[in-house]
Amino acid sequence: MTPKNILLRSEEMPRQWYNVLADIKLNPPLGPDGQPITPESLAPVFPMNLIEQEMSTQRWIDIPEQVLEVLSIWRPAPLIRASGFEQALKTPARIYAKFEGGSPPGSHKPNTAVPQAYYNKVFGIKKLTTETGAGQWGSALAFACSQFGLECKVFMVRISFDQKPYRKAMMQVWGGHCVGSPSTETEAGRKALAADPDNPGSLGIAISEAVEAAVSDGSGQTRYALGSVLNHVMLHQTIIGLEAKKQLAMVGEFPDVIIGCAGGGSNFAGLSFPFILDKMHGRKIAILPVEPQACPSLTRGPFGYDHGDAARYTPLLAMHSLGHNFIPPAIHAGGLRYHGMAPTVSQLAREGLLEPQAVSQLDAYRAGVLWARSEGNIPAPETCNALAQVVREAEKAREEGKQKVILVSFSGHGLLDLAAYEKYFSGHLADAILEEGAIEKAREMLKGHPAPLDLKSL
Repeated sequence: MTPKNILLRSEEMPRQWYNVLADIKLNPPLGPDGQPITPESLAPVFPMNLIEQEMSTQRWIDIPEQVLEVLSIWRPAPLIRASGFEQALKTPARIYAKFEGGSPPGSHKPNTAVPQAYYNKVFGIKKLTTETGAGQWGSALAFACSQFGLECKVFMVRISFDQKPYRKAMMQVWGGHCVGSPSTETEAGRKALAADPDNPGSLGIAISEAVEAAVSDGSGQTRYALGSVLNHVMLHQTIIGLEAKKQLAMVGEFPDVIIGCAGGGSNFAGLSFPFILDKMHGRKIAILPVEPQACPSLTRGPFGYDHGDAARYTPLLAMHSLGHNFIPPAIHAGGLRYHGMAPTVSQLAREGLLEPQAVSQLDAYRAGVLWARSEGNIPAPETCNALAQVVREAEKAREEGKQKVILVSFSGHGLLDLAAYEKYFSGHLADAILEEGAIEKAREMLKGHPAPLDLKSL
């Protein structure tokens, strides 16, 4: 009988990250002149040691011992055999969840926050700025900065800042300073408020504010940290999938289906990228990034060059995007309210190695409640989106009579999201499906940017 919790010993924690850029090609990031950016042009924003990782094509990159020491507070993370969920769904599928809710902030985000804080520390940086949607990334970076003695300032998307006050309190406990975005502290924030004083905020606006705050600090000792999208973030998160691969092997399993929620792409990439090579070499695996129907960058957004932030401070990235000035509906899965998708995830989807999916907010919460009642842990709203797709796949396995192995990323707990569950139970939570007009607007916006190369034909 498969144990409920499949655990690795501390010495079995991966000592290297997997870099997918060793195995795929990307369109290069572009600067304002339309030319590929140089490492030097990124130096005011990131420390050079992280810029080197961002541009590396080395397949395996060693994890520093100081980083492993902090990660060992909660890693290796358990792999859960979700037998209760299987029984509730009456499915022949075997469902395994990689549980990332046991970190101090309660999500997968510290997997990259810790190394980012470390690399900034050894480079001589004293303060980090960042954005956060639901607050999971902001609290993760505040935690990581506290471990390495750095200051931390977080611009939190206004709708989540109001909906999730305890995330702000978590940041404060770890010494972080949290500001609602758009704010009056930056030019980007003031412009957004002038256009709409009731602006609910977006990750694009919050990124603009955090980047501006970093580069405008005259001390030279402040840098910006990003919790998703960029290559080095995807790299750091692969510890999730590398552990999961070892744990499944311990019980003689290999996934037929891999599922993760996807906003910018970090937890999805962390789970799935270590299995990409297997699929490239002929292994039959359905790899499914899942996003909200309210913010469908991968399933409906056009592919092209776009900025990662609303004020266009960041380079142009080749990605699926709903447009850098897109303001998504105020759904509770704040971490999935981003207009774009990681270039690596976008390119893998373009190459047919991923099969993007979208789910409704109500289906997500139905799945989350079913999980909590059958497995115990209350999922974060973002995780609920992934679980809704697990429900679909489990039901499909039941209809087909197939004993599939489903692996899902449980990216974070929902203990600070109970207000959203309360709205769900009271009937005050609604679905939001993006109208086609918003997609057309994105297509028109991207036409004004350089066209990416079709790497599939090269």
